[in-house]
Order: sequence, then structure tokens, then C-alpha cells
Amino acid sequence: MPSSHLDQQIVAVKPLTVPAPSRSLDLQVKVTAPLTGQHLPVIVFSHGNAWSLDGYEPLVDRWAAAGFAVVQPTHLDSRRNGIGWDDPRFATIWRVRIADLHAVLDNLGDILLQAGLETRVHPERIAIVGHSWGAQTAGAVLGARVLDADGIPGEDFSHSAVSAGALIAATGTGDTLTPFAAEHLPFMRPDYSTMTTPALVIAGGKDQSQLSTRGPEWFTDAYHLSPSPKSLLTIAEGEHTLGGLAGEMAAETTDEDPVRVALVADAVSAYLHDALKLDDAAWTALDNAAATGDGTWSITSK
Repeated sequence: MPSSHLDQQIVAVKPLTVPAPSRSLDLQVKVTAPLTGQHLPVIVFSHGNAWSLDGYEPLVDRWAAAGFAVVQPTHLDSRRNGIGWDDPRFATIWRVRIADLHAVLDNLGDILLQAGLETRVHPERIAIVGHSWGAQTAGAVLGARVLDADGIPGEDFSHSAVSAGALIAATGTGDTLTPFAAEHLPFMRPDYSTMTTPALVIAGGKDQSQLSTRGPEWFTDAYHLSPSPKSLLTIAEGEHTLGGLAGEMAAETTDEDPVRVALVADAVSAYLHDALKLDDAAWTALDNAAATGDGTWSITSK
């Protein structure tokens, strides 16, 4: 993909504290943005399990260089908070994660003011993105719900400020959780039928979850089971971190590949520029490249 924007200087401000009265610990965020530019679109990013506002720089820095202001909260499950599987707070962390994103969106003006960006951001160009557990969290804000033990969809967590999103390695559906996941992560039963907001779903062709008895196609449910408009980017050799999204030396990176990380970052950037009605050139170019490429990655849309 074109990389002409990568010489763009960026700046990060952290930590900023966001009001979240019902939370047991302060909600802190990091804001990363290009040093120059006006009318910047916003990405609110939800990290995967155990990470924090200090992770995912390979993604976030590239998005900022492409002209986005990126806001990263640290969720309660961050390893720096020490809340393990057996902590009584863990059972409701999935709800706190969603509440974190709502708190960020509801207080976005003040966050941007503290970061010195209040006059540089477009208030109606807001997207939500997440990876792994963060993708399920972001999906809820896009309109997905959680099925209870009887298969009944739970409450609507969507947020009206969000116009588009991207779900990277998002939890699939169905009663195919492993015994461990069923015991500790029963909320991993998303219902995508109500996720009407435009979104890009990104899945790895070799992403075999230890939480599901299904194969890599589990991570494509967010595309196949949600209403249009949606797009699906499948990366044939990609595993769960898709080359090392959280960091080049992250212990869980099993398929380290900076080129793959750049593809994911640039695909999200291109898709959101199109979905937020900024510029469709990069997304059109990526779609064309997929159609004429060697099959290592593909794009389908509906």
C-alpha cells in the first residue's frame, strides 16, 4: 500500500484521566495524533486482554501518521492492574470495558482539550477499533449484543457518536467455547445480527483460538452474521496477533511479520477514510490490489 504518509511526525500525550465514577480504578487514556493537520478523524481503540494504553504502537503510530487522532484507554484487565481469572471483578470486566469506551466517547471533547487537539479534530468523524477481546468490546459499541445462557440477546450498548469501525480477530459466535472459556469467559457469545454500523472485519487464516473448538473461520463471524455494509480482510498466513500488532517483541506474537502489521494498519486506515467519507482512493486501491494479488490476502464486501 502507499506509504507516503509515514514521514509525518506524530505526538503522544499520556496519561489523561477520564471521569468514570463507578470504576474501581481510574480510567486513563493516551492520545496519539499527527503534529500538524486539521479536521482529524478520531479512532478510539480497545486493546486485547492484559494490554494497556502503552501497547499497539505499530498500529497506533501508523494511524496517527495517516492523519487520525487515536485515543487508547487502559481497561481493567490490563496486566498492570493484577486482576486475574479468579478475582471477583473479572466476571464483569467485559461490561466495564464497554463502559470505558462510552466514557471516552462521552468525554471526548475534554480529552482532546487536555491533549491540545480541541480545534483540530472533526467532531462527527469518529470510529471504534479493537483487537481480540477489544474487538468484541468495540463490536458492542457498533451494535452487537451478548447472548445469555438461553441464547437471548442482552442490552444494546451502541453509541450514536460512532460512524464506523474495525474489528481485528473478533470473537466468533455459537456454542463452541472450550470448557475453560465457557467457565471464565461466558460473555464470549456475541450476537452480530444487530451490528448495523459499517465495519471492517480482519481475520487470520491460521488463527486457531484456544477458546473455541472451531477453526480460523470463527473469526469471520462478525462479517458473515452481521448486516451490510461490511467488509472482510482475510490474511491467509495470519495468526492471532497478525504479525505483532501489540508490539514487535510481544511474547504472544507467534507470526512476527512487520509487513503484515503494516497491511492491517493501512487497511483499517484506508477503510475508515472511506467509511467516514473523507477519501475513498486508498480503500479502492487496496480492493483492487487484493483482486489482482497472489492470494496471500483477500477482501470481500457486502
